[in-house]
Amino acid sequence: MPIETRAKLACLYAGSVWGLFWIPLRAFGHAGVHPLWITVIYFIVPGVILLPIALWRWKHLKQEGFGLQFTALLAGGALLLYSTSIVYTDVVRAMLLFYLTPVWSTLLARIFLKEAVTPLRMIAMILALLGMLTIFGLGVRFPVPQNVGDWMGLGGGFVWAIATVRLRSEDGHSSVDMTLGFFFWSLIFSGVVALVLAPAEAPTLAQTLPTMPLLLAFMVLLILPGTYASLWGPKYLDPGLVGLLFMTEIVVGSISVAILSGEPFGQREVLGVILITAASLLEPISELASSRRKAVRESSVAS
Repeated sequence: MPIETRAKLACLYAGSVWGLFWIPLRAFGHAGVHPLWITVIYFIVPGVILLPIALWRWKHLKQEGFGLQFTALLAGGALLLYSTSIVYTDVVRAMLLFYLTPVWSTLLARIFLKEAVTPLRMIAMILALLGMLTIFGLGVRFPVPQNVGDWMGLGGGFVWAIATVRLRSEDGHSSVDMTLGFFFWSLIFSGVVALVLAPAEAPTLAQTLPTMPLLLAFMVLLILPGTYASLWGPKYLDPGLVGLLFMTEIVVGSISVAILSGEPFGQREVLGVILITAASLLEPISELASSRRKAVRESSVAS
């Protein structure tokens, strides 16, 4: 299987994993943990799990230098901005503003990497935006940033777009080391934010321990491999395409929330999921069909 195909599958998988991101977060919220401290707990767990690997690869981390740490810092900062935006604004607005990422990624890739913006890409972006607006209420005024949470959601998507451009342009960095840096900087950022904005709201053991088995299971089975995939796949793909592939988060998130939280999932949600899925798969399917046609032609010539 070509590495580009594996990278696309990795991004689709990573987006799907992040669509389940809310489950342990909501469990800690139900336990009474302050939202800002939830992200601290969330990143402490992989930090402890990955500590032996970090010590083992310490020399490699130093050799990778500032470039790797800066990209990891951007990726971790993007996730923290997105997570924190949900605390300060409506979840719908946060998701809509963050998932303008394909637009920013395409523009940045065009400017800095000279990547072509194809008609197929434009169609995919239009389908994706229509799908988002359909899920979140077509006819509602498109959210313009109005408060700090809105700006965090918008900023998180833009910072993630920059991170994907750097992943593409500096693809020599180890994805294992990038994953270590991602969680390292995410923990630092979330800890600083919680200590500055909610220092008196630190959780107790009674609040956190009952939910820890769920978080550990999610980390080992989904989040850690999903994070690695989200940092490995973009190294081999156009950043704009990466943004579209990651939109499987909205599909999985919408369906999982409807199933597990009992929120409505009717015709509007189904249509939105179909549009976003079509946007995410349009280019991979087109390239697969093109490869098959090429193989058939080469086979005909050879015979």
